[in-house]
Amino acid sequence: MRTRGRGGAVVGAIRVVLILAIVASVAALGVAIEFERRVTRPGPLEADQVLWIKRGDGVDNVTRSLTSLGALERPVLLKVAARLEKLTPALRAGEFVIPAGSSIRDIIAILKDGDPLLRFVTVPEGMTSRQAAAIIDAAPMLTGTVDPLPAEGSLLPETYSYQRGDDRNAVVARMQAAHDRLLSSLWPDRDPQLPLDTPEEAVILASIVEKETGVAAERPRVAAVFVNRLNRGMRLQSDPTIIYGLTQGEPLGRGLYRSEVQRETPYNTYVIDGLPPTPIANPGEASLRAVLNPLSTDDLYFVADGTGGHVFAKTLAEHSRNVREWRKIEAARRKAGQ
Repeated sequence: MRTRGRGGAVVGAIRVVLILAIVASVAALGVAIEFERRVTRPGPLEADQVLWIKRGDGVDNVTRSLTSLGALERPVLLKVAARLEKLTPALRAGEFVIPAGSSIRDIIAILKDGDPLLRFVTVPEGMTSRQAAAIIDAAPMLTGTVDPLPAEGSLLPETYSYQRGDDRNAVVARMQAAHDRLLSSLWPDRDPQLPLDTPEEAVILASIVEKETGVAAERPRVAAVFVNRLNRGMRLQSDPTIIYGLTQGEPLGRGLYRSEVQRETPYNTYVIDGLPPTPIANPGEASLRAVLNPLSTDDLYFVADGTGGHVFAKTLAEHSRNVREWRKIEAARRKAGQ
């Protein structure tokens, strides 16, 4: 009887190893296919949800959050996928929208490259710093409180984006930086004949223009009136400066009394010469531009025209006629309201 030699045994062993390798490869391929099927199929989330990743959160914390949101059937699959995708131990902080039906693969893509959810806070033009701080303090999902109160006129009114967990003082700092950048860019191109020596004086006058009219197209002409008065040594006689001296910019809710017009405060431009010591609000870009490059006019006066705008005059006699017309409009409105 003929027996198999050593060579035959080696060949047989190699065949076994090859077979086992093939079987293992097939099994691994099957596992990979099944894994890919599971991580790419739609997830159980029935409605869009917002995932909040705090600073320093890792995959384990995020997996627990996603599970509590109902976005995962088998949390371990997310952990495996995160490892394969080489997600960093500390994921990007922020809020991320996880759409309904998101697969694990979709979620991984969001964690890696998705845009965080932005929230927005708007501070309108003409708000005082105290009013602006109240708006920022009321904005949801920010942390801390506005402290200290920003200097009057140091903020640029605008809509600002933020993420959940951002600090309120950081938002204020961005508003101040935006104001400084804008003023620095506008000041060099100002009208060389302006009776303003510093950018700070421009902000003061712009804050008065801001409070005098809400009509954007009027601002350069209103600015021209005040510039003309300063050039002639006339007092500005702006009602909003009286109010700021009385209430720090909070609305009176009524008209001014004669005694208030005559009351001496550092801000009452009916009794002081030149500009008030500080801005009376935070002016927007349009008012700053208007003050730095006002219209070229001879106007020295303006009064409300009953439509939300103003009528302008070059002489006191003309202005007096305009004031009488405005008084008639006010009287008719009072009568209609009775």
